[in-house]
Amino acid sequence: MTVAKPQIGVIVGSNSKTSINKQLAHGLVNLVQNQADFEFLDLSALPFYNRDDDADAYPAAFTAFKDKVRSKNGILFVTPEHNRSVPAYLKNALDGASRPYGSGAWNGIPAGIIGTSTGGPATSMAQQHLRNILVFLDMPAMAQPEGFIRWTDGLISADGKVAEASEKFLRSYMERFLAWVALHPKK
Repeated sequence: MTVAKPQIGVIVGSNSKTSINKQLAHGLVNLVQNQADFEFLDLSALPFYNRDDDADAYPAAFTAFKDKVRSKNGILFVTPEHNRSVPAYLKNALDGASRPYGSGAWNGIPAGIIGTSTGGPATSMAQQHLRNILVFLDMPAMAQPEGFIRWTDGLISADGKVAEASEKFLRSYMERFLAWVALHPKK
């Protein structure tokens, strides 16, 4: 009997073309690409969420995004930190795909949270705020290991390979995340 690979959505909380979090996300996927099917979920087409649109004019871009989210067995969030919290870009996607009330896309999908920054605390505050949001969205978030990655030159190569010094931890993180997804089948 063949067991289907889990379908994992990867959401990068940055819209920067040179995002170090996007580079990290590609490195993470490369470490375990044979263990799951990964799809980077693009947030760039999502309009700014406005609850006034919930009744009659809910944006088609959010409907399509919600369909993609619902098709996943797990979501990996790879996010920077903006002013000690999650970027507005990511928060907009979380809010818009949770609406209209009662039709949220996130419910019951297990999540992993990781991020990188050049600063010492990395993305610890953003990750904590994201955990608080995910509780409300009914997404069981993996608690350990935490992934506060300090970005250094060479952490991820131009071709998406993780540096040897970080490979063991990041591979273990991803394997634990995939095990988390397997233990928490979405509702």
